[in-house]
Amino acid sequence: MPGPADQLDATDARLLLALAEDPRASVMALSQRLGLARNTVQARLSRLEGNGSLGPLDRRVRPEALGYRLTAYVTVQVAQRSLAEVSDALADIPEVLEVTGLSGVVDLLVEVVARDADDLWRISERLLAIPGVQRIDTALAMRRFVEHRVGPLLERAAGEDTDR
Repeated sequence: MPGPADQLDATDARLLLALAEDPRASVMALSQRLGLARNTVQARLSRLEGNGSLGPLDRRVRPEALGYRLTAYVTVQVAQRSLAEVSDALADIPEVLEVTGLSGVVDLLVEVVARDADDLWRISERLLAIPGVQRIDTALAMRRFVEHRVGPLLERAAGEDTDR
């Protein structure tokens, strides 16, 4: 993950906004659009990719397109000192999209996808079988009201946001 020294400047933010609007844009097209030298755009893109500022492209693929119509959020309570092992085991389950460590009573928030209710049951059983998992609670996602986004933050960083 990028650290404080890797914080994006306004030019980086403008570049990422342009790339978000047209993910297939060439370096030349981006340089013309932003009024920057082609080498500057190429160097900035390389730096952003190298320092982890750009996430993986597979995030754009919707699980529904692969037949996974259900999304669920599973909270997981883990036995003390088993967090690393449980996290590694969760990463081995293809239907696990993301695992986030939390503070409080619950240790992990796991986003999973399933083809249907029976498939979600199978995945839940697999989660419960992981050594160190003490308890899980599952909430089915009914509707997404705001898609994952970073655009408003990029607009603010680029100086285009008026609600600072």
